[in-house]
Amino acid sequence: MSAKSPAGSASSSAPDATRAVVREFLAARAAGDTGRLVALFAEEVDWLLAENPAVPWIRPRSTAAECAAQFTELMEGTVPEDARARVDTVLVDGRDAVLMGHLSGTVRATGKSFAGPFALRLTVEDGRITRHHLYENSLSIAEACAP
Repeated sequence: MSAKSPAGSASSSAPDATRAVVREFLAARAAGDTGRLVALFAEEVDWLLAENPAVPWIRPRSTAAECAAQFTELMEGTVPEDARARVDTVLVDGRDAVLMGHLSGTVRATGKSFAGPFALRLTVEDGRITRHHLYENSLSIAEACAP
């Protein structure tokens, strides 16, 4: 008898399910599909992004709608044509995924640019994202937001 995951499928399929949700998440972000992002996040999310009062889109969040709104706030605060995010590595272990890469952009209000590496830890349970922990070069972003 095989072990079962919380979703009820064999535990060996957890990495496949996690990969599928991560692909959907990245596609929804790339398309700016906030409705799909809301559907991908669980009702309650363990959200971690170092608070930064200088950066309007970086703040605590916990609901699916709040998490999806981060994308909209980011696009309102930056120049969309200058936004870049490159994912170089995706590591999956069961329900957890870690994405690593590089991001850059320009803050609309100041015209200043930011850039740096990032790591994003996602946890997927029952087909929805329950953890979103983003580690990025927050100093570069705060400096770009400063007048």
